[in-house]
Parts: sequence; structure tokens; C-alpha cells
Amino acid sequence: MDFAYDARTEELRAKLLAFMDEHVYPAEAVADEQRAALASPWETPPVVEELKAEARRQGLWNLFLPDAEHGAGLTNLQYAPLAEITGRSPQLAPTALNCAAPDTGNMEVLAQFGTAEQKKRWLEPLLAGEIRSAFAMTEPEVASSDATNITTRIERSADGSEYVISGRKWYISGAMNPDCEIFIVMGKTDPDGADPRRQQSMVLVPRDTAGLEVRRAMRVYGYEDHYHGGHAEVVFDGVRVPAANLIGEEGGGFAIAQARLGPGRIHHCMRLIGMAERAIELMCRRAVARTAFGKPLAQQGVVQEWIADARVAVEQVRLLVLKTPG
Repeated sequence: MDFAYDARTEELRAKLLAFMDEHVYPAEAVADEQRAALASPWETPPVVEELKAEARRQGLWNLFLPDAEHGAGLTNLQYAPLAEITGRSPQLAPTALNCAAPDTGNMEVLAQFGTAEQKKRWLEPLLAGEIRSAFAMTEPEVASSDATNITTRIERSADGSEYVISGRKWYISGAMNPDCEIFIVMGKTDPDGADPRRQQSMVLVPRDTAGLEVRRAMRVYGYEDHYHGGHAEVVFDGVRVPAANLIGEEGGGFAIAQARLGPGRIHHCMRLIGMAERAIELMCRRAVARTAFGKPLAQQGVVQEWIADARVAVEQVRLLVLKTPG
């Protein structure tokens, strides 16, 4: 397969690489200093808003969204190398471009399946970078990586005007961010349905809805990930929302989840490749600057082998990821 970049991708790559050099990398230390001074570790450092304004001014905004009406209209193959570049500074660059999870997936869901009213109320402020969001699917009691296993109930009220949501979710990314104003919640509207993939539905739940409790922050490999809003345990205790908050149709939640998670996995993989590339660069700089046993580490055969192995592994992974959307 031919993975050569087309003209538009090359143009955006050049702009993005310059944006990283001129704005993002210099802001990394600034963001750390500002975060240390914040009243809450979950708040966003002011420099992030400055980066967002500059990215938007340069047209580096909502690049992830293939919908040309709301985003850049790029294919996954075009967006992949751009996501890789943002992965070189994962705490700042994706957010600066309004291309950070979980908002990206949630915007895709609303753009593809939301009603006109839902798009006006929630998609537009998300596209503008004014609010953040969360996607509530994972549960502690079941293997909810397979969405057919989830147990959260979404039931119609007696008069049919509302949905009542009861369940417990955890590792809900972004929920600790005070700017997170909306949750997309996945649960079962028809738990006894014959087709296990038609039992689930998705509803929009504003953060300030009675019965919604963001209970605590959780850790992943010891980290709370303050910079993007952490991973929270969230309880829905008889939460009531209007029936109009249903996304798509009843029973469509599983299909919507698959549509959301497919591109998201590619985005994550490409960002991780960017992180790996930066790590290799740091390794090479260290190998040149550090002397041991009478010569630079870069001249040690075993170090050269390690660097070569890392380069081969990253090249392999990049080709595999590019082949997926290609």
C-alpha cells in the first residue's frame, strides 16, 4: 500500500510541526509551573487556553473530525500522521488542537447520531472548545470491554417523558475536569431482548443532574492523569433526563459504541507512536552526550543495538496502524 502523504496532509504537517516548535514545546514547562499553583490539580493551566486560541487562529482545529461541516474533513489516513505529531506532547498538544479524548469520540457521536437540538446544545460548545465531556461505559462488576455485559439500567418513566438511569461506572476519563459538563452514558433499555447487541442505548446526562455523583478519582498505573481530567468512579442513582436526551434510537447503543471506538483506537495508537518517537530522540541525545568506559554511549555496540531495535519496532507499528484505516 502507498502511505505517501498527499498535498493537504503535507501542508498540515508542516504547520503543525512549526506550531509544536514555536508554541507547544516551550509551553510544557510553563504548564507544569502553572499547574503546581492551581487551587485544584484538576483545573486547566491558563497556557492551555492560549495554545487553543493560537491553534484555532492557524486553522489547526478539530482536525480529527472527518465531517467537513464540523471538522477538517480529513480521512483517518490523513489524520494519522497529525495525531502522531500531537502525541509528542500528549499533555498539551491534543487539547490545544481540540483533538483530545474523550471529547473527540463524543463529538463524533453527536455529529453522526445527534439530533439538531443535541448538536446545538452540546456539539457546538464542544467543537468550540468551551466545555469538556465524558463517556460512561466501563463498569466495575462486569467485563464491560464487551459492551453487551454492562448492567446500568436506562428505563422509561411511567409517562414516557423521561429516562431513569441507575448504575455505577468507573475509569470514566475526563470526569474529574471541572469543565466536563456532559456525560454520554451507555446502559440497557431492553436487558431481556433476544439480540444482545440491541439491548443497549445511549443518553446524554448533564453533569449537574440530580443523582449523578462523581465519587472519586482513580489511578492508572499509579497516575491520576490530572492534565486531561483523570479517570473517575461515577454513580447514577435514579438520574432522570428528558426522553429527548436519547442518542439515536433505543437499542442502537452498541452500534454507536463501535462507530465511536473504531477511530478512537487509531487516534490513540498514532499518538503513542509520537510519544515513542520523542523517546527515541531523547535516548539518542543521551547516548551522544553521556560518556562511559572511555567513549560516548552512542559508540557502544549494545546501545546502538537498543536504538536500532527501537527504531525497527516503531516503524513496524506505524505501518500496521496506517494499514488499518487505509
